[in-house]
Amino acid sequence: MIIIQFFFDYECPFCKNAYEDLMDLLPSYPNSKIDWRPVEAHPRPEKSWLHTDLCIEAFYTAIELGADMDAFNRALFQAVIAEGKNVEKKEVIAEILKKIVDSGKFLEKLKERKYAYRAGENNALAYEKNEVWFVPAFRCIAEKTLKGIPRLDARGGVGVSRKEIEEFIRKTELLA
Repeated sequence: MIIIQFFFDYECPFCKNAYEDLMDLLPSYPNSKIDWRPVEAHPRPEKSWLHTDLCIEAFYTAIELGADMDAFNRALFQAVIAEGKNVEKKEVIAEILKKIVDSGKFLEKLKERKYAYRAGENNALAYEKNEVWFVPAFRCIAEKTLKGIPRLDARGGVGVSRKEIEEFIRKTELLA
């Protein structure tokens, strides 16, 4: 089994496209497991961007509540990218996800701020440890250090293609 870290931001249209391609491709690659790592492409304190740190907290809260995470991700991408929703408010996120999680339980859990640290943790993992410059980005986690471990980074203003994602997964599966 190969673990692939997928770094993405809900406000990034290139991440939305990569997510959809990845979900289409995964059934063909049973030896690949995804380690989902939502990040902020423009973390605080940057002021001119929509911040998705609360979406990252919501992501881990939804996992705790047993949500359908594919439905969760698709709903947030749709709300942020296509509908321009302000996901810096808990109530807005709860409304977006009302068909996916129990809104009352969800808001109650979010208010605990149990996963507030995850945005900083994921951002540090992406930007400091893995030298991610643009999202979406993919990293292969191998059990031992190997030369030539594949990685895939978006190009600014371009993203990554479905073909690039498939080639990356194929290369990682050769390590299994």
